[in-house]
Amino acid sequence: MPEGDTVWRLAHRLHQALAGSPLTRCDLRVPRLATVDLTGRTVLAVVPHGKHLLTRFEGGLTLHSHLRMDGAWKIYAPAERWRGGPAHQIRAILGTAAHTAVGYRLPVLELLRTADESQVTGHLGPDLLGPDWDPAEALRRLLTAPDRPLGEALLDQRNLAGIGNVYKSELCFLLGASPWLPVGRLTAPERAPALARKLLEANRNRPARITTPWGYRPDRRLWVYGRAGRPCLRCGTPVRTADQDPTAEERVTYWCPTCQPPPPAAPPSPSP
Repeated sequence: MPEGDTVWRLAHRLHQALAGSPLTRCDLRVPRLATVDLTGRTVLAVVPHGKHLLTRFEGGLTLHSHLRMDGAWKIYAPAERWRGGPAHQIRAILGTAAHTAVGYRLPVLELLRTADESQVTGHLGPDLLGPDWDPAEALRRLLTAPDRPLGEALLDQRNLAGIGNVYKSELCFLLGASPWLPVGRLTAPERAPALARKLLEANRNRPARITTPWGYRPDRRLWVYGRAGRPCLRCGTPVRTADQDPTAEERVTYWCPTCQPPPPAAPPSPSP
């Protein structure tokens, strides 16, 4: 699933391609929007919010999309061949005189009034790459359920918006904490939102995500994610994997059992 930095970068490219121009073509291929035609409306902006994309049009309308695991937006020049997938996977086509944006396999596509955007983003925590980022509020939300495992708390978009499985694993490693450590027992918990913001900001304009000091070396860009069974880049212990949440699809967690020791046993309850 694309994470906050990827969605921010995509929104920036879509904005550059579409904003300021009227649509010359609009085709929304989902049942509830089959009769909608936005042709002639000027695209005002394409804005990211966590992992959500908001394409705003004149007349107070917003097209909300979410990529989840397999969705994608591709941008093409007028004579360019579309290569994002077979035609039956296309869910949206937004064309101007200069560019065409094609949405493939979009699991979420809905039209709403711009004034009602909070209906789809209001439940989200502070946006890690948003202009109104609030680390204190993000920390408050993380600590609302102190017994929740750190990895689960980081993935919950209601706490802070933009973290996916890669950053979850990398953040836990950099914090030196097991992904199963209760978030309330995290040493210096204020480091978690601050470090998350730092990582996403550093990567939002990069072609490849980097969390280590070794730059673009393919085998050393990430500390633990994708390194199952390979030596930890810090201590050499084989990196391990497990499901963070058995109900979540493709949410495999990567961690180093030496650099991220298992959480200590819960302290005994006080005697009555």
